[in-house]
Amino acid sequence: MAKATLAQAERADLCDLLVELGPDAPTLCEGWTTADLAAHLVVRERRPDSGPGLVWAPLSAYTEKVRRAQRQRTPFDQLVAKVRSGPPRLLGVFDAAMNTVEYFIHHEDVRRGQVGWAPRDLSDAMADALWDRLGPSAMAKAVPATIILESPGRASKRAGTGPEVICAADPGELTMFASGRQGAAWVDLTGDAALTEQLRNAALGV
Repeated sequence: MAKATLAQAERADLCDLLVELGPDAPTLCEGWTTADLAAHLVVRERRPDSGPGLVWAPLSAYTEKVRRAQRQRTPFDQLVAKVRSGPPRLLGVFDAAMNTVEYFIHHEDVRRGQVGWAPRDLSDAMADALWDRLGPSAMAKAVPATIILESPGRASKRAGTGPEVICAADPGELTMFASGRQGAAWVDLTGDAALTEQLRNAALGV
């Protein structure tokens, strides 16, 4: 049997956690329970008509309508089973590109939504994959600063102009920070105090 890819491993671990917690556990996604998050993942992979609303605000209401309908009409165990089964065959070739970061973030959305969570130790492969996909450009657009990403053993990344703000952490924490989960990410921020505070509260991610 072929070894699971990073995306497949995150998907499986997330589904195991969803089963353990049940449909009503909190997540980091504001207003969403575990059942809401599972419905989002099903719709994301199986309802391409709702996809544009994930990135384009004028269509977001339609996307939310589709997600809510999926959540209401599908028992939780079936939602999780659909997530666990993976993307439709035509999308399978894009699984790693589409889902490695997505499923890492949503796995953490569930983990960090629970009392007593702590960062987990990532494999070198996962840390490298997350770091490869990290970039400071979006953060540099959110605040008028030179954003510098630093992680132990890796060459720093920078973007933007203006005073420097250094974001230092392992790739998993930086990924959560950059996706808009600043309050649940263990990142050391140094640099201009006002810009650092602005970055902590900026609307990051999609």
